[in-house]
Amino acid sequence: MDEDFRSLADRVRDESGGSAACERLLTTGDQEELAGVLVERERPLWAREVAAFRLGCGGDRRAFEALVLLLNHRDPERCVSASYALARLADPRTARAAAALATNTLRTAYALHPVRLLTELRAPESVPVLIATLERLSAPDEPYWRVALACVEGLHRLGDPRGRPSLEGALAHPRLTEAARAALRSLP
Repeated sequence: MDEDFRSLADRVRDESGGSAACERLLTTGDQEELAGVLVERERPLWAREVAAFRLGCGGDRRAFEALVLLLNHRDPERCVSASYALARLADPRTARAAAALATNTLRTAYALHPVRLLTELRAPESVPVLIATLERLSAPDEPYWRVALACVEGLHRLGDPRGRPSLEGALAHPRLTEAARAALRSLP
């Protein structure tokens, strides 16, 4: 069991009160049973999360919609597990969905994990979305500076010269300066 699955399992065991149903979802090898959880009525969120995570990590695209909803959840731990599973799902829709979440101005508070996922995916959408999001969030008084920092770090990792103007603009933000300098030094 890898660390990400272990972390999810520990959290949902607590949420479920250590229920037998939780243990069943964590251990079953039946993909159809897991897929059924995603569409059954009145299933708790922890059950849907386990099913989506396990299906997504196994490459089953039936998990896609549930994982995208979890990627945009207010609970950061759910966002992390959804991002992990989406990266392994290899669904061509993932980058577009992450881009839509990262650029949604009404959901900026929840954009950190979509931004990080875009960086990991290295999709054609990644650099343009990171640039646009960084430019929108690089004002010195911006409350979502952690999302802006994730954009800077993503542009650093991706090393695309198209990010240079945005990174130069981020130098003026006290919380982004150091990371923006490092990113600029790494650009070709």
